[in-house]
Amino acid sequence: MSDFPEKADAVWVHANLATMTGSLPYGRIENGALAVTGSRITWVGKTARLPADLAGRVGRVHDAGRKWITPGLIDCHTHLVYSGNRASEFEQRLEGASYEEIARRGGGIKSTVTATRAADENSLYAQSRPRLLSLLQEGVTTVEIKSGYGLDIDTEMRMLKVARRLGDTLPVTVMPTFLGAHALPPEFDGRSDDYIDFICRDLLPRVTDQGLAVAVDAFCETIGFSRPQTERVFSAARRRGLPVKLHAEQLSDMGGAELAASFGALSADHLEYLSEAGVRALAGAGTVAVLLPGAFYFLGETQKPPVDRLRRHQVPMAVATDCNPGSSPVGSLLAMLNMACVLFRLTPEEALAGVTCHAARALGIHHRAGILAAGKDADFVIWAIEDPAELAYSMGFNPCRQVIRKGRQINYPQMVFNTKGGTP
Repeated sequence: MSDFPEKADAVWVHANLATMTGSLPYGRIENGALAVTGSRITWVGKTARLPADLAGRVGRVHDAGRKWITPGLIDCHTHLVYSGNRASEFEQRLEGASYEEIARRGGGIKSTVTATRAADENSLYAQSRPRLLSLLQEGVTTVEIKSGYGLDIDTEMRMLKVARRLGDTLPVTVMPTFLGAHALPPEFDGRSDDYIDFICRDLLPRVTDQGLAVAVDAFCETIGFSRPQTERVFSAARRRGLPVKLHAEQLSDMGGAELAASFGALSADHLEYLSEAGVRALAGAGTVAVLLPGAFYFLGETQKPPVDRLRRHQVPMAVATDCNPGSSPVGSLLAMLNMACVLFRLTPEEALAGVTCHAARALGIHHRAGILAAGKDADFVIWAIEDPAELAYSMGFNPCRQVIRKGRQINYPQMVFNTKGGTP
C-alpha cells in the first residue's frame, strides 16, 4: 500500500473508529485500523487495507477486539485550580438565594478568591490534582484551565504556574487561560474601571512576559464586567498577541457574544441568553459556542442556549465541564455529554463532536487535535461500547479501557480504570 508508512511504531487493528471526520455518522470506520509513528497518527483506514507485510513494517500490533476508538476527549472550559469549596452556598441556593444575591453578599467568586490567595503553590497543586485525575480517567487528553481566583499579580501567576505544573506531571495537555477579569477583588471595591486598568497595565503584561497563558478570557455580565470594560481587556490581549474567549450571555444578554465575535474570539461560553444577532455574529466570525450544561443544571437555570439557532447558522457547539467550586463542581466530562443531550437536546453525535473536534477548535488546536486522521496528534481512547452513542447515553459508568496520548499508552498507577471487559 502506497499510503501506509514504510515504518510505524504501532498499529491498532480490528477497531471501530469514530474519526469525527467525513460524511458518515461519527466518521465511523468499522473494523478499522490506525497507525502511530512517534507522537502522530500516520495512517487511518480499514483493517482489510493494511499491507501484507505489516509485521515487517510495524513495531507493535494491538488487536482492539472491535472496541471503539475515539479522539482523546477535550475539556475546553474549566476552572479546576482553586482552593476550598462552596458547599455552604449550595445550601443557600437550595433555601432560595440566587447566584447573584450570594455574589453581592460577598460570596461567590470572591469567597474562592479569599481561599485561593491563602493557598501556596504546593497546596493548590495538591487540591487541584485529584480534580484533573477524575477527568483523565474518562479519556480526557487535553484540558483548558483558567485563572481568575486570584485577581492579584501573585495569585494569578501562581494559579497559572500550577496549571502548567499539572500538565508537566500528569499525562495531559494543559492549555492555561488568563481570566483576570473574572470578578472585582475587594481592594478595588467600587472601582471596577481602576481594576481593568490594573489588568491591562500590570497583570496581563506580567502573565504574558512569563509565557504563562495561551489565551485571555473575561466575564462579561451584570455581576462581572461591562462590555466596554471587556473590550479594553480584549484590546490589551490583542496587543500582546493572545487570542480571546468570553463568558457571555450566561445570566443576561449584554451583547458579549457580538463583542467576542468582533475580536475573532476562539469561543463564547455559556450563552443561555444569546440573541439572534449574537448567533449571527458567532457564525460570521467562526467563533465556537461552548455549552456548559453542568452550570445550567447546578444553578437551576431555565433559560436554555438557543441550540436550534446555533444549528441553523452552523455555529460549532463544544461541550465542557466548567469545573469550578461555585456553579459547576463537576469532574465528569462523560456526564456532560448526557446532560447536553437531555437538557439541551443535542444529539449524541453532536455531543461527542462537542468534546472532540469542536472543543479543539474552541482552543485553537484543531490543526493537530480533535479527530482521528493522519498527521494529527496520537491522542485517542479505546472504549468498551457497542456504539458511540453510549458515551452520552449513560451516567455514572466509565467504559474507558485505554488512553493513548502522544502515541504512548497511559498506564500510570494513579490512572485507575474499570477493567470489566478487559483491555486491548
